[in-house]
Amino acid sequence: MNEQDLNYSKGTISINLVHEALLSAQYQGLNTQSILLKSGIPLELMQSSKARVSVSQYAQLWIELADTMNDEFFGMDSHPMRRGSFKLLSQSVMYTKTLKHAVQHILQFLNLVLDDFISQLFVQENYAYIVIYEQKQSKRMFSYATYLMLIHGLMCWLSGQRVLLNQIQLKCDSPLDDQDYKVRFCENIQYNSNENYIQFDANYLNIQIKQDQQSWYQFIQQTPQNLLVRFKNPHAISTQIRKHLMQIPPAEWLELNEIAHRLNMSDATIQRRLKSEGVSYQQLKNDIRRDTAIEFLTKTNKTLQDISDELSFHDPSAFHRAFKKWTGVSPGAYRQNKEP
Repeated sequence: MNEQDLNYSKGTISINLVHEALLSAQYQGLNTQSILLKSGIPLELMQSSKARVSVSQYAQLWIELADTMNDEFFGMDSHPMRRGSFKLLSQSVMYTKTLKHAVQHILQFLNLVLDDFISQLFVQENYAYIVIYEQKQSKRMFSYATYLMLIHGLMCWLSGQRVLLNQIQLKCDSPLDDQDYKVRFCENIQYNSNENYIQFDANYLNIQIKQDQQSWYQFIQQTPQNLLVRFKNPHAISTQIRKHLMQIPPAEWLELNEIAHRLNMSDATIQRRLKSEGVSYQQLKNDIRRDTAIEFLTKTNKTLQDISDELSFHDPSAFHRAFKKWTGVSPGAYRQNKEP
């Protein structure tokens, strides 16, 4: 992979989250097939639970949904979050002094705009909590995740660093697969709890806001992509290994014991830490090849031979078989509605 290709490292997003994003639009009787096609997501992908979409496809889906519904919360609240709300919020919160003031401002804004969630910031000793009070029944995990992504994404941008979340407690049931949520937020997500909150170290609240009009313009131009991918957990061993693997071609990937040696860990330690994060080294390698293949198929005109070679497969047929095993669809499905 050349330097440009190495930029295709943002990962992919489960097709389950595409289904979740479309739910309210379906309830409203909107033409979700048209929304999907405008987002560059082939309809065939919706039939496979293993399929994934690129970050840019998913970000475009958010934009198409928000435009169609005139609602940046995708119909999941009794009151629509009208188009332009997040832009206004991000611009106004930039002028606060510290992250504490910013979070208070963000929550005040969202409390005014949305009806079903009311949130408040609390500090107890060394920990800060954002507590979400429901005004109606509990919602699906996707609703809480979208809400928290708006808040947490702004917190990370305003402070110029990842605000590490220690834990998330939610009243809702666990989704069928919450791996994408764990990657985006934190490993420690607990469901069917007595209350809804996120917890993080209170020291973050003292950080001075580091953004200005120019950096805001760059931020808003890259939204919603930056909310989806920018602030993954840097301390996860899987993140560290993935970052290392993304810097070299698959043909040069090391064995796990060699990576463990480079990270000054024993084989047993690195395997135990990967297992605690719910992933194996082979799965990490497969995920990178899969995600990179999806990026190549959706963003480039590379042939299957080219992609097979770059991902270090023996031949295109071996790549085709592996890709179908990973995603449940053929590589060709990702090129159904790709512009020539």
